[in-house]
Amino acid sequence: MFWFQQGLCFLPAFLVVWSSGTFIVSYLIALFRHDVDVIFPYISDTGANPPESCIFGLMTFVSACAGTLTVYARYKFVEKLSGDTKVVNPGLNKAALALGMSSCLGMCIVATFQETTVTEVHDAGALLFFVPGVSYIALQSLLSYRARPLGSSAAVCRARLGIAALAAVALFPTVICAFFVTQTTLHRDAGDEDYPFHVASAVCEWIVAFSFICFFLTYIEEFKLFTLRVKADVQQ
Repeated sequence: MFWFQQGLCFLPAFLVVWSSGTFIVSYLIALFRHDVDVIFPYISDTGANPPESCIFGLMTFVSACAGTLTVYARYKFVEKLSGDTKVVNPGLNKAALALGMSSCLGMCIVATFQETTVTEVHDAGALLFFVPGVSYIALQSLLSYRARPLGSSAAVCRARLGIAALAAVALFPTVICAFFVTQTTLHRDAGDEDYPFHVASAVCEWIVAFSFICFFLTYIEEFKLFTLRVKADVQQ
């Protein structure tokens, strides 16, 4: 049996690989077509113009679907631990589920509404993606400590806490500095008055995005421990 056939570990593994590819592929295409600057574009800038916008939208939507499945699978796993051992508060688990699903919905909005077409909706989707997303990984870090030693090792718990802390710290300049960015063009000049705010916001946005990816990477070993089954009841 290959490692990705154990339990449900293929879910976070696929999410990590696909999401990384989403950001990197759209960036490389936009860079090749000279649609963005080499240094410090926003992630959404790399998917603003066709054809990369089509690829970015499709791949981001697939990432959102994979994220939804992964978040739900994690919820069911923690629910099982809670039912068997009472070590995890069911309310916290449900709150984490709601935050994770909200973040995935925000990702769908970002994928559907490009920033140069419907800016307000795109920005609202980005907020819905980032803020509940950071809250989700922070809450999951807490749940991991509550459930230890079941599921996650001490090293994994510390790694999750560190990733969540990094994402939380990077979230604030991502959002706050974005309010001071007035120029909406994809190409920036170092002499622009709002350029420092753009750089701070864009760099921190990439940090938060890849913090999510690294956090889901820590799920792989844990997801080897369980499977989910769907039961069909036929009503006569």
